[in-house]
Amino acid sequence: VQLQASGGGSVQPGGSLRLSCAVSGRRFAFTIVGWYRQAPGKQRELVATFTGSSIIRYADSVKGRFTISREIRKAMWYLQMNSLKPEDTAVYYCHTKKGDEYWGQGTQVTVSS
Repeated sequence: VQLQASGGGSVQPGGSLRLSCAVSGRRFAFTIVGWYRQAPGKQRELVATFTGSSIIRYADSVKGRFTISREIRKAMWYLQMNSLKPEDTAVYYCHTKKGDEYWGQGTQVTVSS
């Protein structure tokens, strides 16, 4: 199982980006899917995730600005990021769990004027 994250880039504050994560290799019905991020010098943190009960959890810092969605049949999930702030700058990783945990390679998001 390999995860491929895409959609990162550089935007100005207030801009938007949409991240995508695609699964290759052995595919299951991935229901626990999410996004994490890691800024320089900081620990990796949860951004948004679907839990095993299909409940969505967001980090407080992104509530109202980011939206996670998924297409289970396609084994893809997304993170729509609006009203981006400089503090959102980080490497974003997609994540899933099906017994084992799997991580994407990360995609850089830079928010700067």
